Amino acid sequence: MRISAVLLCAALLAGQTHAQTLSDADREALLDTLEKLRDAANSRVDGKYRVALTAFRNAMTSDDQAIELYLNCYEKVNYSDQGKKSQDFREWKRKEADKLADPNFRKALRLQLAWICITLQASSEKADVPKLTREAVEVVDAVFREAEKLASQEQLLSQGATGTVFARAYEINHAKAEKFPSSPTQLDQFYEQLVFPPLRSPAHLPALRGAWLKCIQQESEKRQYWGRETKKGAEVAPSGADYEKFLAETLPQMLWKMETDLFNHGDESGAAVRMLAIIEKNINHPSAREWGEELKSLLTPKAPAVPPAPTAAAP
Repeated sequence: MRISAVLLCAALLAGQTHAQTLSDADREALLDTLEKLRDAANSRVDGKYRVALTAFRNAMTSDDQAIELYLNCYEKVNYSDQGKKSQDFREWKRKEADKLADPNFRKALRLQLAWICITLQASSEKADVPKLTREAVEVVDAVFREAEKLASQEQLLSQGATGTVFARAYEINHAKAEKFPSSPTQLDQFYEQLVFPPLRSPAHLPALRGAWLKCIQQESEKRQYWGRETKKGAEVAPSGADYEKFLAETLPQMLWKMETDLFNHGDESGAAVRMLAIIEKNINHPSAREWGEELKSLLTPKAPAVPPAPTAAAP
């Protein structure tokens, strides 16, 4: 049996191991080397991100630019990197001609690229989160402003930014942005982690309510038009049982959450009246009893804290 050179070296080194304390000078030298290695690695990553951002921003300027970059990335990832023939790629492109020419597909590519750019910038330790949040709001609004037209692109728009063909081609698929959802279709995470928190104060109540109403509207459009098979060229019809269930159960739940949020952050008078109206209108809702208990708790004055009794002095 042969022993690999790596294992043999490891065995030889292990035989020479003995206790030895690092001197202060050694520690400083090792830490300095580690710091240089980290800086070099960060520099390479930053350089890779800058190249990708430039390419993606250029591609976002027009449908033609977006489809050109998509095709280049698709060929690299799925053909060139796998040793497949360029002839095979041309054949794939011929078969996909209708899809590639679809204006909604091209628009979805541009929106996807915009989200990837936001993700890349948000992964930086020096990310300007408020600025990026405003940019993210624009992308989400653009997606759901045309939810019906983009229903056929749901899979593309729901794809995680770092898993896209663009990210894989530019080898930036390890970028992580903890607060930002991986795609613009993750409405719950987007609003709860980015949009609502800075608005939760008495000074921003109108903006908080407006954000909630937009979130509810976008979620409604998502449930109405997405998540269904649509025939090519056919007009998207409102969904059936699933959408009706959303209207009957999920929508009232979202409205309740909105009013609870507003109550807890300053609008007690208005929110309480609206919460009572939600219960009256949805008296048969599975959560109606729970809502009633919650409203009762919110309206019940809190008992003042009783100070602890003084302890007796030791004899």
